[in-house]
Amino acid sequence: MKKLKVHYFQHITGEGFGSCYDYLKSLNAEITATEFFALPKDFHLDIDALPHIDDVDLLIIMGGEMSVNDEVNYPWLKIEKRWIRRYLAAFKPAIGLCLGGQLIANALGANVYRNTMQELGWTTVYKSAAIPEFCFQLPLVMQVMQWHSETFDIPKGAIRLAENNVCANQVYQIGKNVIGFQFHPEITPQSLEIFIEHEEDQQVFQGQYVQALDYLKTSQKNDFEQGRQLLNHAIDYVLQT
Repeated sequence: MKKLKVHYFQHITGEGFGSCYDYLKSLNAEITATEFFALPKDFHLDIDALPHIDDVDLLIIMGGEMSVNDEVNYPWLKIEKRWIRRYLAAFKPAIGLCLGGQLIANALGANVYRNTMQELGWTTVYKSAAIPEFCFQLPLVMQVMQWHSETFDIPKGAIRLAENNVCANQVYQIGKNVIGFQFHPEITPQSLEIFIEHEEDQQVFQGQYVQALDYLKTSQKNDFEQGRQLLNHAIDYVLQT
């Protein structure tokens, strides 16, 4: 059986691959990673040091604490976005998660900027109206994990799939092979602990749509299930191309 070559871009130490790991293994996936978080901020990354696009069947771009616009402090962002453009130009499957969704949008020329309100915690997201039948079909209502200060414009040619009143652009797709999420369907109890520890140290988030960390520490296993299923279905969808 042919191996499914899955590569992921990781921007946070200790985050791991998230809720889809077991599912990808059931698909006979060979999983590799580029760990951008391990690079010194002033490191000059050569694009040829990243995988050849022919060696990647599915790209998953994880979240991160940096802004896609912070190329001064993280110069490797320029190379990452160049590689993403090269990969997408080959019409290959890709999924972006929070920062990952922003990176895909920005790599394709869309703006990424500070959202009016920060979102942190379990929130409700709604399927957008009048989505074409060929699109990735979402539940009408979703309870998902948010952890972001910035948002993105929908890239040219993309279709918005989900939204809420706090952040208009929550999910988009490009063609039938690319899906970008603003939220974190990949979140697991373990990665949530890392997010919470970081926020306790940095105290970055505040506002009306920021849930108390003590409340998030009481999250139950079934709270993560809808996101896990959503991400697995998204993987199936983009791999059908």
